[in-house]
This record gives sequence, structure tokens and C-alpha cells, in this order.
Amino acid sequence: MKRQTSVALVAHDNKKPELLDWVREHIHLLSKYKLYATGTTGKLLEEGTKDLAPLTLNKLLSGPLGGDQQLGAKIAEGEIDFLVFFWDPLEPMPHDPDVKALLRIAVTWDIPFACNRSSANFLFASAQLADDFVRKDPDFQQYLQREIKK
Repeated sequence: MKRQTSVALVAHDNKKPELLDWVREHIHLLSKYKLYATGTTGKLLEEGTKDLAPLTLNKLLSGPLGGDQQLGAKIAEGEIDFLVFFWDPLEPMPHDPDVKALLRIAVTWDIPFACNRSSANFLFASAQLADDFVRKDPDFQQYLQREIKK
């Protein structure tokens, strides 16, 4: 039996209303997936969608308290298939290194991710998102076996 596809949902404070609006617009699609969210975003999404359909979210810590890093670990462990991260490029973030690390991990592990409404719409409209989509894990053997110079 194939594992349920999982999606991580994250948004910076200024983008949380936009993510909530996007989730409400796509609630019936998203309800088919296993959903993860950083703590504050997850609480907002649960509260903001309870009038539409039950949305079960696996809430992690708040982003600045380690939630971004928890998501990165889940990506590296193969538990998350897609990342939707509405980030705010105009607002300085005290946990900016964590945000960059999360995006780096998503790229490293070849996870499709969307950083705004348009890219999220394209990602979820993609035929690749069909039930038979299976992401191929990158092969890091060459990297792991490299010679370290002393």
C-alpha cells in the first residue's frame, strides 16, 4: 500500500492571511493529503478552516522555535513530499538562517515547493501530483564517499 502523500504548510506572519485564503480555496484537495505545519501557521489554518471541512494538521513547533528545522528533518527523512511556504521577502526575519536552511533542504532532497500563491496553484494543478507520482530520492553516495582532505 502506497504511503499517503504529505504536504508541509508554512507562512511568515505577513503571509499567513494569504496562505489561509489559499488553503480555504483548495481545502477539498488538501484534505486528501497528510498535512504538516509549523505551530502558529497550523493553529491559524485549523481555526480558519473549521467552518469548511475538518483539516487535520500535524503541528510542529513555531518556526522561530525550531519548527522550520523540524520540517527540514522530516524532508530529509522522506516524510514530506511537497512544501508550500509563503515567505515574505520584504520583511527581515530573526530566524532567517532557519528559513534558508529549510529551503536548502527542500532543494537538496528534490522536494517540489511553492513560495507564493501562483507557484502553489501551478504545483497543485500539475499532473505530476496524481496518485501515481513517486518522487525519486537523490543519490548521495558519491558525496558520502568523497575523500576529505586533512
